[in-house]
Amino acid sequence: MRKVSFAEFGGPEVLQLVDAEEPHPGPGQIRVAVRAAGVNPVDWRLREGQVLGAHPIELPAGVGLDAAGVVDEVGEGVDGVEVGDPVFGEGSDTYAEFAVLSAWARMPEGLTFAEAAGYPSVMETALRVLREVGVRAGQTLLVSGASGGVGSAVLQIARDRGIAVIGTAGAANQDYLRELGAVPTTYGEGWVERVRGLGRVDAALDLAGSGVIRELVELTGDPRRVVSIADLGASEFGVRFSGTAGSMREALAETVDLIGRGRLRIPVEKSYALTEAAAAHIDSRAGHTRGRRVVIV
Repeated sequence: MRKVSFAEFGGPEVLQLVDAEEPHPGPGQIRVAVRAAGVNPVDWRLREGQVLGAHPIELPAGVGLDAAGVVDEVGEGVDGVEVGDPVFGEGSDTYAEFAVLSAWARMPEGLTFAEAAGYPSVMETALRVLREVGVRAGQTLLVSGASGGVGSAVLQIARDRGIAVIGTAGAANQDYLRELGAVPTTYGEGWVERVRGLGRVDAALDLAGSGVIRELVELTGDPRRVVSIADLGASEFGVRFSGTAGSMREALAETVDLIGRGRLRIPVEKSYALTEAAAAHIDSRAGHTRGRRVVIV
Protein backbone atom coordinates (compact mmCIF):
# COMPACT_ATOMS: atom_id res chain seq x y z
CA MET A 1 0.00 0.00 0.00
CA ARG A 2 0.97 3.66 -0.29
CA LYS A 3 1.53 5.82 2.80
CA VAL A 4 3.12 9.12 3.70
CA SER A 5 6.24 8.70 5.82
CA PHE A 6 9.32 10.56 7.02
CA ALA A 7 12.76 9.15 7.87
CA GLU A 8 14.15 12.25 9.60
CA PHE A 9 12.74 15.22 11.48
CA GLY A 10 12.52 18.44 9.54
CA GLY A 11 10.44 20.59 7.24
CA PRO A 12 7.69 19.42 4.91
CA GLU A 13 10.30 18.32 2.37
CA VAL A 14 11.06 15.24 4.52
CA LEU A 15 7.63 13.78 3.76
CA GLN A 16 7.69 10.98 1.20
CA LEU A 17 5.01 8.79 -0.37
CA VAL A 18 6.32 5.25 0.02
CA ASP A 19 5.26 1.67 -0.51
CA ALA A 20 4.71 -0.03 2.85
CA GLU A 21 3.36 -3.21 4.33
CA GLU A 22 -0.33 -3.16 5.16
CA PRO A 23 -1.12 -2.84 8.89
CA HIS A 24 -3.48 -5.24 10.65
CA PRO A 25 -5.63 -4.63 13.73
CA GLY A 26 -4.76 -6.01 17.12
CA PRO A 27 -7.28 -6.82 19.86
CA GLY A 28 -9.80 -4.02 20.27
CA GLN A 29 -8.87 -2.39 16.97
CA ILE A 30 -10.21 -2.22 13.43
CA ARG A 31 -8.64 -1.55 10.07
CA VAL A 32 -10.18 0.76 7.51
CA ALA A 33 -9.65 1.36 3.85
CA VAL A 34 -8.98 5.07 4.27
CA ARG A 35 -11.05 7.46 2.18
CA ALA A 36 -9.86 10.66 3.88
CA ALA A 37 -7.47 11.69 6.68
CA GLY A 38 -7.70 14.79 8.84
CA VAL A 39 -4.80 17.27 8.81
CA ASN A 40 -3.98 18.50 12.32
CA PRO A 41 -1.23 20.78 13.71
CA VAL A 42 0.07 17.84 15.75
CA ASP A 43 0.94 16.13 12.46
CA TRP A 44 3.54 18.73 11.50
CA ARG A 45 4.64 19.26 15.10
CA LEU A 46 5.54 15.55 15.25
CA ARG A 47 7.25 15.72 11.86
CA GLU A 48 9.36 18.62 13.15
CA GLY A 49 10.23 16.72 16.35
CA GLN A 50 8.56 19.30 18.58
CA VAL A 51 6.58 17.11 20.98
CA LEU A 52 8.68 13.99 21.37
CA GLY A 53 8.27 13.99 25.16
CA ALA A 54 4.54 13.41 24.86
CA HIS A 55 4.67 11.45 21.59
CA PRO A 56 7.85 9.36 21.24
CA ILE A 57 8.54 8.46 17.60
CA GLU A 58 10.61 5.70 16.05
CA LEU A 59 11.87 6.61 12.57
CA PRO A 60 10.87 6.08 9.85
CA ALA A 61 7.37 7.10 10.93
CA GLY A 62 3.99 7.50 9.32
CA VAL A 63 1.78 10.58 9.57
CA GLY A 64 -1.77 11.25 10.68
CA LEU A 65 -4.16 10.43 13.53
CA ASP A 66 -7.67 10.97 12.12
CA ALA A 67 -9.41 9.07 9.35
CA ALA A 68 -12.72 8.18 7.79
CA GLY A 69 -13.13 5.06 5.73
CA VAL A 70 -14.70 1.65 5.29
CA VAL A 71 -14.03 -1.17 7.77
CA ASP A 72 -12.21 -4.05 6.11
CA GLU A 73 -10.72 -5.95 9.08
CA VAL A 74 -11.98 -6.35 12.65
CA GLY A 75 -9.67 -7.21 15.51
CA GLU A 76 -10.23 -9.72 18.29
CA GLY A 77 -12.82 -8.73 20.88
CA VAL A 78 -14.44 -6.05 18.74
CA ASP A 79 -18.21 -6.08 18.33
CA GLY A 80 -20.79 -3.63 17.09
CA VAL A 81 -18.99 -3.03 13.80
CA GLU A 82 -18.70 -5.13 10.65
CA VAL A 83 -16.66 -5.21 7.48
CA GLY A 84 -18.16 -2.69 5.07
CA ASP A 85 -19.32 -0.20 7.72
CA PRO A 86 -18.41 3.46 7.12
CA VAL A 87 -16.68 4.84 10.22
CA PHE A 88 -14.56 7.77 11.40
CA GLY A 89 -12.13 7.88 14.26
CA GLU A 90 -8.56 8.00 15.53
CA GLY A 91 -5.63 5.70 14.96
CA SER A 92 -2.13 6.00 13.57
CA ASP A 93 -0.44 6.57 10.21
CA THR A 94 -3.72 7.62 8.61
CA TYR A 95 -2.19 9.36 5.57
CA ALA A 96 -2.30 5.95 3.90
CA GLU A 97 -4.48 3.59 1.91
CA PHE A 98 -5.12 1.45 5.01
CA ALA A 99 -4.93 2.42 8.68
CA VAL A 100 -5.66 0.85 12.06
CA LEU A 101 -8.10 2.74 14.32
CA SER A 102 -8.25 2.40 18.10
CA ALA A 103 -11.37 4.56 18.56
CA TRP A 104 -14.21 4.96 16.08
CA ALA A 105 -17.89 5.58 15.51
CA ARG A 106 -20.25 4.97 12.65
CA MET A 107 -20.36 7.94 10.30
CA PRO A 108 -23.48 10.07 10.72
CA GLU A 109 -25.78 10.08 7.72
CA GLY A 110 -25.28 12.98 5.35
CA LEU A 111 -21.54 13.34 5.98
CA THR A 112 -18.98 12.73 3.26
CA PHE A 113 -15.78 10.86 4.11
CA ALA A 114 -13.85 14.13 3.71
CA GLU A 115 -16.10 15.91 6.20
CA ALA A 116 -16.05 13.03 8.69
CA ALA A 117 -12.24 12.84 8.68
CA GLY A 118 -12.10 16.41 9.96
CA TYR A 119 -13.92 15.80 13.24
CA PRO A 120 -12.15 13.39 15.64
CA SER A 121 -9.15 15.30 17.02
CA VAL A 122 -10.72 18.75 16.84
CA MET A 123 -13.82 17.57 18.70
CA GLU A 124 -11.83 15.79 21.40
CA THR A 125 -9.71 18.92 21.82
CA ALA A 126 -12.68 21.30 21.83
CA LEU A 127 -14.59 19.29 24.43
CA ARG A 128 -11.46 18.92 26.59
CA VAL A 129 -10.50 22.61 26.66
CA LEU A 130 -14.08 23.69 27.36
CA ARG A 131 -14.07 21.33 30.33
CA GLU A 132 -10.65 22.50 31.53
CA VAL A 133 -11.41 26.22 31.30
CA GLY A 134 -14.55 25.72 33.39
CA VAL A 135 -16.89 28.01 31.45
CA ARG A 136 -20.61 27.59 32.15
CA ALA A 137 -23.97 28.48 30.64
CA GLY A 138 -24.66 32.20 30.93
CA GLN A 139 -20.95 33.12 30.93
CA THR A 140 -18.87 34.60 28.10
CA LEU A 141 -15.90 32.81 26.55
CA LEU A 142 -13.23 34.56 24.48
CA VAL A 143 -11.72 32.38 21.76
CA SER A 144 -8.48 33.60 20.18
CA GLY A 145 -8.09 32.03 16.75
CA ALA A 146 -11.74 31.02 16.45
CA SER A 147 -12.15 30.17 12.77
CA GLY A 148 -10.03 27.01 12.53
CA GLY A 149 -11.16 23.45 13.15
CA VAL A 150 -11.01 23.49 16.96
CA GLY A 151 -12.46 26.99 17.06
CA SER A 152 -15.33 25.99 14.78
CA ALA A 153 -16.11 23.11 17.13
CA VAL A 154 -15.76 25.20 20.31
CA LEU A 155 -18.14 27.87 19.02
CA GLN A 156 -20.86 25.39 18.14
CA ILE A 157 -20.54 23.35 21.34
CA ALA A 158 -20.64 26.56 23.37
CA ARG A 159 -23.75 27.73 21.55
CA ASP A 160 -25.43 24.40 22.27
CA ARG A 161 -24.56 24.79 25.98
CA GLY A 162 -25.77 28.37 26.34
CA ILE A 163 -22.30 29.91 26.55
CA ALA A 164 -21.78 33.26 24.82
CA VAL A 165 -18.63 33.53 22.69
CA ILE A 166 -16.46 36.39 21.49
CA GLY A 167 -14.18 35.15 18.73
CA THR A 168 -11.10 36.70 17.13
CA ALA A 169 -10.20 35.92 13.54
CA GLY A 170 -9.03 37.61 10.37
CA ALA A 171 -11.23 40.10 8.56
CA ALA A 172 -12.24 37.53 5.95
CA ASN A 173 -13.68 35.20 8.61
CA GLN A 174 -15.89 37.62 10.56
CA ASP A 175 -19.13 36.51 8.87
CA TYR A 176 -18.15 32.87 9.35
CA LEU A 177 -17.88 33.40 13.11
CA ARG A 178 -21.29 35.08 13.14
CA GLU A 179 -22.77 32.07 11.35
CA LEU A 180 -21.44 29.87 14.18
CA GLY A 181 -23.07 32.04 16.83
CA ALA A 182 -20.09 34.10 18.01
CA VAL A 183 -19.65 37.85 18.33
CA PRO A 184 -16.62 38.39 16.08
CA THR A 185 -13.77 40.85 16.14
CA THR A 186 -10.45 41.04 14.33
CA TYR A 187 -7.05 40.41 15.85
CA GLY A 188 -4.17 42.83 15.37
CA GLU A 189 -3.53 46.25 16.84
CA GLY A 190 -6.22 47.37 19.28
CA TRP A 191 -7.83 43.94 19.61
CA VAL A 192 -7.85 44.01 23.43
CA GLU A 193 -9.78 47.28 23.46
CA ARG A 194 -12.21 45.92 20.88
CA VAL A 195 -12.85 42.88 23.07
CA ARG A 196 -13.32 45.04 26.19
CA GLY A 197 -15.92 47.01 24.27
CA LEU A 198 -17.92 43.83 23.70
CA GLY A 199 -18.38 43.11 27.41
CA ARG A 200 -17.09 41.02 30.28
CA VAL A 201 -14.90 37.98 29.57
CA ASP A 202 -15.24 35.09 32.03
CA ALA A 203 -12.79 32.66 30.43
CA ALA A 204 -10.52 32.47 27.38
CA LEU A 205 -9.02 29.92 25.02
CA ASP A 206 -5.85 30.40 22.98
CA LEU A 207 -6.17 28.21 19.89
CA ALA A 208 -3.68 29.95 17.60
CA GLY A 209 -0.51 30.42 19.65
CA SER A 210 -0.09 33.98 18.41
CA GLY A 211 1.52 35.40 21.54
CA VAL A 212 -1.61 36.65 23.29
CA ILE A 213 -1.45 34.80 26.61
CA ARG A 214 -0.59 37.90 28.67
CA GLU A 215 -3.56 39.78 27.19
CA LEU A 216 -5.95 36.89 27.75
CA VAL A 217 -4.95 36.82 31.42
CA GLU A 218 -5.57 40.58 31.65
CA LEU A 219 -9.01 40.22 30.06
CA THR A 220 -10.13 37.39 32.33
CA GLY A 221 -8.33 38.63 35.44
CA ASP A 222 -7.17 35.12 36.35
CA PRO A 223 -4.63 32.82 34.62
CA ARG A 224 -6.66 29.84 35.84
CA ARG A 225 -9.46 31.00 33.51
CA VAL A 226 -7.25 30.70 30.42
CA VAL A 227 -6.25 27.52 28.55
CA SER A 228 -3.95 27.24 25.53
CA ILE A 229 -3.47 24.43 23.05
CA ALA A 230 -0.92 26.27 20.92
CA ASP A 231 1.52 28.31 23.06
CA LEU A 232 4.18 26.13 24.66
CA GLY A 233 5.21 29.10 26.83
CA ALA A 234 1.76 29.48 28.41
CA SER A 235 2.94 28.17 31.78
CA GLU A 236 5.22 31.22 32.17
CA PHE A 237 2.02 33.22 32.78
CA GLY A 238 0.43 30.60 35.04
CA VAL A 239 -1.76 29.41 32.18
CA ARG A 240 -2.53 25.76 31.57
CA PHE A 241 -1.25 24.23 28.34
CA SER A 242 -3.62 21.45 27.35
CA GLY A 243 -1.81 18.75 25.44
CA THR A 244 -3.02 15.47 26.92
CA ALA A 245 -5.95 13.92 25.10
CA GLY A 246 -9.05 12.69 26.88
CA SER A 247 -11.48 9.97 25.80
CA MET A 248 -11.78 9.86 22.02
CA ARG A 249 -14.68 7.40 22.20
CA GLU A 250 -16.69 9.84 24.33
CA ALA A 251 -15.79 12.70 22.00
CA LEU A 252 -16.94 10.73 18.96
CA ALA A 253 -20.22 9.84 20.67
CA GLU A 254 -20.87 13.51 21.44
CA THR A 255 -19.91 14.42 17.87
CA VAL A 256 -22.48 12.00 16.48
CA ASP A 257 -25.12 13.39 18.86
CA LEU A 258 -24.47 17.03 17.95
CA ILE A 259 -24.43 16.33 14.22
CA GLY A 260 -27.59 14.28 14.53
CA ARG A 261 -29.35 17.18 16.28
CA GLY A 262 -28.21 19.63 13.62
CA ARG A 263 -26.03 21.50 16.11
CA LEU A 264 -22.61 20.87 14.57
CA ARG A 265 -21.12 21.21 11.11
CA ILE A 266 -17.44 21.84 10.35
CA PRO A 267 -16.73 22.63 6.70
CA VAL A 268 -13.76 21.32 4.73
CA GLU A 269 -11.82 24.35 3.54
CA LYS A 270 -9.38 22.45 1.33
CA SER A 271 -8.53 18.88 0.40
CA TYR A 272 -5.24 17.41 -0.81
CA ALA A 273 -4.07 14.21 -2.50
CA LEU A 274 -1.61 11.90 -0.73
CA THR A 275 1.06 13.32 -3.03
CA GLU A 276 0.29 16.79 -1.65
CA ALA A 277 0.86 16.03 2.05
CA ALA A 278 3.72 18.53 2.25
CA ALA A 279 1.47 21.29 0.90
CA ALA A 280 -1.18 20.35 3.46
CA HIS A 281 1.37 20.75 6.26
CA ILE A 282 2.61 24.09 4.91
CA ASP A 283 -0.95 25.43 4.77
CA SER A 284 -1.83 24.06 8.21
CA ARG A 285 1.26 25.63 9.76
CA ALA A 286 0.41 28.99 8.17
CA GLY A 287 -2.97 29.02 9.95
CA HIS A 288 -5.85 31.30 8.88
CA THR A 289 -8.04 28.25 8.32
CA ARG A 290 -11.80 28.32 8.03
CA GLY A 291 -12.88 24.85 9.15
CA ARG A 292 -10.74 21.84 8.22
CA ARG A 293 -8.11 20.54 5.84
CA VAL A 294 -8.10 16.88 4.82
CA VAL A 295 -6.09 14.46 2.71
CA ILE A 296 -8.15 12.45 0.22
CA VAL A 297 -7.00 8.89 -0.33
